[in-house]
Amino acid sequence: MDKTELRFKGKQILSTISVKERQEMEAKMHRHLFASELWKRAKVVGVTLSQSHEWSTEPIIEEGWRAGKKMVVPKCSPKEKEMQFYQLDSYDQLERVYFGLREPKPNEDSKIEKDDIELLLVPGLLFDIKGYRIGYGGGYYDRFIEGYRGKTMMVASTKQKIDKLPMEEYDQRVEYILTEAGIQSTYQF
Repeated sequence: MDKTELRFKGKQILSTISVKERQEMEAKMHRHLFASELWKRAKVVGVTLSQSHEWSTEPIIEEGWRAGKKMVVPKCSPKEKEMQFYQLDSYDQLERVYFGLREPKPNEDSKIEKDDIELLLVPGLLFDIKGYRIGYGGGYYDRFIEGYRGKTMMVASTKQKIDKLPMEEYDQRVEYILTEAGIQSTYQF
C-alpha cells in the first residue's frame, strides 16, 4: 500500500472506535503518560490541539498546566510548510484557521524555540515498531523532528500499529509510542 492508501486505512481504524471505547483507551493512555519519567522530567511539552477524530489532547494540556509545565502548541505556516510552537496558558489564545483547526494566535512573547521543547507528542494515523509513522500528509512533523534534540512520542492506539510502513528519505522516527497498553521504546528496533 502507498501512503495515500495507508492514510485512508488509518482514518478508517479511528472511525470504527466507539465513543465509549475511545474514552477508555484515552484514559489508559493518559495514565501511562502521566506516570512516565519522560512526562515527569519534561518542563516544556509540545502537543497538538486535537480534532474530534483524533486522540484527545485537552486532558494532557490541562494536566500539564496543573503540574506547572509549559505547554506549547503548533502554528502551521502552509506556504513554508513549517511549524512554530507557542506557549498556551489558556484556550482563549486560540483561533480557528483552515480546515477548522485550532491554533495559537501568533504572539512573539509566547514563541518557543525548538530546542526548548523537552517532550514532543506527535500525532499520526499509523505506526510501526521502528517508530515510523503515517501522518496527515503535510510533512510538518517530519520537518520539525529533523534535528530536534528533545524526546519524541507518538500518541496512538495499538489498533493503529502496522507491520512495516513505506519510508522515504525525509521520514523521521519517533522514539516512543504511547498506547493504551503503555509506552514502548522504538530504540531496540
